[in-house]
Amino acid sequence: MQSYAKFGSFVIIISVEEALEVKFKENIRKFNGIFERPLFISVSVLVLLGVIVVTLSAPFYRDDFYNFYGQVLAEAHGMLFDIAIIGILIFWLNKTAETRQRIRTYKDEIDDFRLWESEEAAYRTVGNIKRLNRHHIYSLNLVNCHLSRTNLNYVKLKGANLNSAKVTSANLIECNLENARCNQTSFENSSLNQAKLNGAYASGANFKDAYLIKTEFRSAFLIKADFTNAYLMESDLKGAYLTGANLENANLYKADFREANGITVEQFANVKSIYLAKFDPDFEEKIKAAYPEWD
Repeated sequence: MQSYAKFGSFVIIISVEEALEVKFKENIRKFNGIFERPLFISVSVLVLLGVIVVTLSAPFYRDDFYNFYGQVLAEAHGMLFDIAIIGILIFWLNKTAETRQRIRTYKDEIDDFRLWESEEAAYRTVGNIKRLNRHHIYSLNLVNCHLSRTNLNYVKLKGANLNSAKVTSANLIECNLENARCNQTSFENSSLNQAKLNGAYASGANFKDAYLIKTEFRSAFLIKADFTNAYLMESDLKGAYLTGANLENANLYKADFREANGITVEQFANVKSIYLAKFDPDFEEKIKAAYPEWD
């Protein structure tokens, strides 16, 4: 069956079946459009249910209002209790799960960039470290990570594992590395002024040309660490383990070596300066005897 419509000099022939199909698709689109408006649906359902409930409750409103009103208030109190206990609990559980998932994602990204020596890898890793710090996560696995030329100022890595990491030419001012593992880690040409490495394990670490002014190394393990050309002015090495540490051409002005373990007079033969450095009384006498020019 055919229908005809004239438009100017043209005759358009449209089959009835095609017209019905177009109409059907248009209705489907409108129907789907309703479900894309969740607020409209929610309000519509609320209004519909409200009309039904009020209609069915009309006899109670009319014949036994006060008793019915008391029951409504009792239900309202139950609803508030559900919101206060169950709602808040569910919200807390969801937030906790989201936070844990976020932390897991940051740690996974650090793993993804491990051993990748590139500027992008370094900056992405540092970004994840700072995000984890905001979640009070400090003890991180950064073994073999590339962190050269990055900004780690004021970052907390207390108890972190940075063994064999490359942190050259980086800024770590006031960075907290207490009890961190920094064995064979390279801090060459980095700035660690006022950083805290108390109790850190930094055997074989490379501190060549590093700025370590007022840095704290109390009780740190610095066995065979390399401090060539390092600036250790006013640094605190009290109780540190310095067996085999290389102090050649290092500036030790006002550095504190009291109670240090494993140090020898020979280690100070080629230092740039030990003026006003602090030693235990017996060791200080040995230093003065061996190098009277430093007196």
